[in-house]
Amino acid sequence: MKKVFRWLDDSLEETLMVITLILMTVIMGIQVFSRYALGASLSWSEELTRYLFVWEGFLSVSYCTKKCISIKIEQFVAMFPRRGKAIFKLVNHTFELIFFFYLIPFAVKYLISAVESGQVSPACHIPMYYVQAAPLVSFVLVAIRIMQRWYAELQVVRRKEGE
Repeated sequence: MKKVFRWLDDSLEETLMVITLILMTVIMGIQVFSRYALGASLSWSEELTRYLFVWEGFLSVSYCTKKCISIKIEQFVAMFPRRGKAIFKLVNHTFELIFFFYLIPFAVKYLISAVESGQVSPACHIPMYYVQAAPLVSFVLVAIRIMQRWYAELQVVRRKEGE
């Protein structure tokens, strides 16, 4: 069980993003082949690729949060000693966490409205709440990743200077 949690922590977003990217590439490759070699276009390929792209975008937010890849004021942060950088990041992570905790209830309402509407996609006939679940899943994953980063920076702040 510990290995499963370790894998989820280390590789969840990367694995899902690689899978969606491979699926998008294969689906669009089949679409191009069908259109130009067979003279028949697939009605569902572009729609499904678009939905995978939406998931890819939302998963990338969590991935970037986990890797601490974001637009930052690097020159400003670089002026501080290690502990000062950690304090700055701790404050930054606190604001990010507040922001995503604020967004989660809206994502839940959005998903509930999608479930209640019963809407299905035009070409694939899949329930739209599968696509519209992406923000909620992403925001929850991002909140978890921010809490992990927050805890790591707190450990740096709490360490004594000589350690």
